[in-house]
Amino acid sequence: MKINRKASAAGAIMLFGTMILAYAQDQQSEKQSKGDKREKAGQPQRTQQQALAWQEQQGWVQQGGGWQRHETWQQGRASRWQSEHRNWAQRGGYGGSYIPEAAFGLHFGRQHSFRILSRPAMYLGYPRFEYGGFSFLMVDPWPEYWADNWYAFDDVYVDYDDGYYLYNPSYPQVKLAIAVAL
Repeated sequence: MKINRKASAAGAIMLFGTMILAYAQDQQSEKQSKGDKREKAGQPQRTQQQALAWQEQQGWVQQGGGWQRHETWQQGRASRWQSEHRNWAQRGGYGGSYIPEAAFGLHFGRQHSFRILSRPAMYLGYPRFEYGGFSFLMVDPWPEYWADNWYAFDDVYVDYDDGYYLYNPSYPQVKLAIAVAL
């Protein structure tokens, strides 16, 4: 009877250990696939001059339409976000500057949420905010159903999916296209 209990306990411990190892391998695989995806996007091939030219020409508007520049923050709110926003594929791809991999791992991704705190300033006709040593332009309108002061009270994070997006965990279906501002 004691042997059966010891064998059962040992089996449970082995099963638990196996589950932990499998989870850790899954997490590592997910990190590698995200890293691979970012590398395949061509980060090393784009020069700062090319990224700056894309920004100055507002490349996010050129293909597939997009949100036009505005004079005030309040004009940046969507009337119907579902039909007004565009992802990077619809815009013809992300042509801006990239965050170096080492900095990205330290400050960005789902595990690194933050609050913008103060209302983004208008720059080149788009809201601009800073985080993690980088400036970002919101090239997508913010949804009409977000609070007027969401930037002060909502946690957000920046992640990469064939271009950079600002995510708000309170609204997981929304991803706002943003560009690294130079």
